[in-house]
Amino acid sequence: MRERGIRTFLTVLAGLAVIYFGVTGHRSTGKDGGISGGLVLLALLASALVWYVTRPKDSAAK
Repeated sequence: MRERGIRTFLTVLAGLAVIYFGVTGHRSTGKDGGISGGLVLLALLASALVWYVTRPKDSAAK
């Protein structure tokens, strides 16, 4: 159960990191565009990737 909590935390952290760096990157160009649909989609994809990569190994298959 603890592994699922850590996995969920890392997944949410990855999504928030993508959104944070996406929004702060727009400020450096002088535009105040906020969160776009593409940025949300990219954050969801990053979260899904982290969720997939951190899945538990199936030790029963050996």
